[in-house]
Amino acid sequence: MVTYSESGVDINLEEATVSALVSEIKKTLSFRDVITESGHFAALVKLGNKAIAMSTDGVGSKILVAKMMNKYDTVGIDCIAMVVNDILCVGAEPIAMVDYLAVEKADPEIAGEIGKGLAKGAEESKIAMIGGETASLPEIIKDFDLAGTGIGIVDADKIITGENIKDGDVLIGIESSGIHSNGLSLARKVFFDKLGLNVDDPLPSDSNTTVGQELLKPTEIYVKPVIDLLNENIDIHGLAHITGGGFLNLKRLKKGIGYDIENLPEPHPVFKSIYESDVPLEEMYRVFNMNIGFVAIVNKNDADKTIEIIKKHNRAFKIGHAREDVHEKVKIKAFDGSVLNL
Repeated sequence: MVTYSESGVDINLEEATVSALVSEIKKTLSFRDVITESGHFAALVKLGNKAIAMSTDGVGSKILVAKMMNKYDTVGIDCIAMVVNDILCVGAEPIAMVDYLAVEKADPEIAGEIGKGLAKGAEESKIAMIGGETASLPEIIKDFDLAGTGIGIVDADKIITGENIKDGDVLIGIESSGIHSNGLSLARKVFFDKLGLNVDDPLPSDSNTTVGQELLKPTEIYVKPVIDLLNENIDIHGLAHITGGGFLNLKRLKKGIGYDIENLPEPHPVFKSIYESDVPLEEMYRVFNMNIGFVAIVNKNDADKTIEIIKKHNRAFKIGHAREDVHEKVKIKAFDGSVLNL
């Protein structure tokens, strides 16, 4: 049996680490008019009748796959996607980002390839890359690490935090492009350590692509469909980016609410390959997006219209509904027919 913690990532320890950090800096929230608290997808600072949304994230160990393939022109897309998708979750439009590239040794050729991805992701997101920092840290960094911080803007009266989610609201899932930039430590352990494959080998459940091509596939950027939703008369109660932690990300939106997820699409072959390599089913839904990279929670009367708007850009599905639940359980009908309680 292979789990995320065995691959070197302990989700519970990460949560405890974040809590330790947040407990020390939480008092600073009183220094400004901060709307959201730590734990949401993006933070909001009110400025008059507007609010600035901010989020920061990185590419993670997907960088190691890029190194194995000697292909660096897509990880910049992942960096952009991970940040702008979080900013969308408070109803804000992403407008700008800065990047942070920490390297073991400066390499202009690799930096240029990374820049291509950043430019492509920025173009798709319609944001400006307004600056950044490159640091050579040979005693700290091996190879390189790439992260970014983005800002967005939203009218104060149009902020979406999840506080309006109610019993009976419908969950609309937007399809992912694959594994995105989360769970790569577990995926690498399965494919490269347990199965002994390399990046050029065919994916076990899909011979039309290689392991490396599938793992390096860029994270889907959801700016276009979500901004279209925000610009329409849709009663949106919550927005969630399904990243590390899988469907447990829904718990970040509102206390006292649980979710029944009953109609997920068939998972991408990459997820089936990982599952069939002795990864517990519950672990799959706690770590990976399982083919749904973003969720809009809307009034049930707007569910069909929401899907029609999203389908101009991505495939979308009614995947379930919200319910009142003091235990805040996420119940998922898995692809094998079993029901998980997360």
